[in-house]
Amino acid sequence: MTERDDEFPRLTAATVAVLRALLVDPTKELYGLEVCAAAGLPNGTVHPILARLERMQWLTSEFEQIDARTEGRPRRRYYRLSERGAMRARAAVDRAEAQAAGLRARRPGLAGGAA
Repeated sequence: MTERDDEFPRLTAATVAVLRALLVDPTKELYGLEVCAAAGLPNGTVHPILARLERMQWLTSEFEQIDARTEGRPRRRYYRLSERGAMRARAAVDRAEAQAAGLRARRPGLAGGAA
């Protein structure tokens, strides 16, 4: 399988954090705020990333089937990596880590490298 650049989302630090959170257990469904907590990012950062990954078919999502009035809260939307998405997410995280390692090797004071 070839890795074309258009097969990957923008690999910002936030996108990589979201992918890492989802890859902890790729078969587990997480609702948006769980992804936020696991990634250590705010709601307004995570939800656009989730939407982009879903458009790329890396994720599937569905709303839970509850009566919001009875539960006293809105329905949650649960996200899970698709089979293809899990493979692509692993490749994307590996790619981002390799890029960071290369940057650390070239510029030791940057990207968390030793001074």
